[in-house]
Amino acid sequence: MTNKIIALVDGSIYSESVCHHAAWIAKRTDAPVELIHVLGRRGGPEKQDLSGSIRLGARTKLMEELAELDAQRAKLISHRGRAVLEDARAIVDQDGVTEITTRLRHGDIVETITEIEENARVILIGKRGEAADFAKGHLGSNLERIVRAAHRPVFVASRAFQPIQSVLVAYDGGSSSMKAVDHIARSPLFADLKVTVVTVGSETLEINKGLEDAKALLKAAGIEADTRVVEGQPETELGTLVEEEGFGMVVMGAYGHSRIRSLVIGSTTTEMVRSCKVPVVLMR
Repeated sequence: MTNKIIALVDGSIYSESVCHHAAWIAKRTDAPVELIHVLGRRGGPEKQDLSGSIRLGARTKLMEELAELDAQRAKLISHRGRAVLEDARAIVDQDGVTEITTRLRHGDIVETITEIEENARVILIGKRGEAADFAKGHLGSNLERIVRAAHRPVFVASRAFQPIQSVLVAYDGGSSSMKAVDHIARSPLFADLKVTVVTVGSETLEINKGLEDAKALLKAAGIEADTRVVEGQPETELGTLVEEEGFGMVVMGAYGHSRIRSLVIGSTTTEMVRSCKVPVVLMR
């Protein structure tokens, strides 16, 4: 059953926000939450060979000590992972969600997503992870990999949780943006939210028809959406709309059409996710 909310937590500053957003989605969709912390295959940075060219007698003893240190290190990393999950569970529980499971996984995070996403409604991840360079505004290194691999919507949480009342939908008529509108129409998450569908570009008959089709689809689902065409560059105009009009969330295709083609792999979505202070939901 495609119902579970998968929230990836890593102990970074974004993890608390991921938990609050997961709880918000869970309460609106009546779906359970699964919190996942993924330990890398090596459990951390590449280990250094400290044995060198020590003579055999000393080397045997040293190798035994190093093996013991490795075992202790692996145990500490696992303990830390469980502590991250316990803290995350407490946050979601305090937000009023009762169906919560936790899972500690070893291996690659993308392989984990591939294995578990069949039963997921949405996958939540923080904009940046523990190793992110905040000064340079870098996105989390796993974000693009997850969006490329995932077939479910990816919810990129902002740094701090704020109640969401309005949604901007970036619509260009491409298959991923059409899928995004269809998802909004079908999901109880968006019920009672103010939805505005925006195309960036010059107004044409084709663009107007696409927006009217999107509006009709949403109306059939009980969502009265506004539509708008704005001129300019998507990566600047969409961000300006979010900032000036106070949208609480952005929904957009992970792969675009026309000038919103590049997205996560190029300028528009990368810039939106990097600069927006609100969550961005990416649809493939």
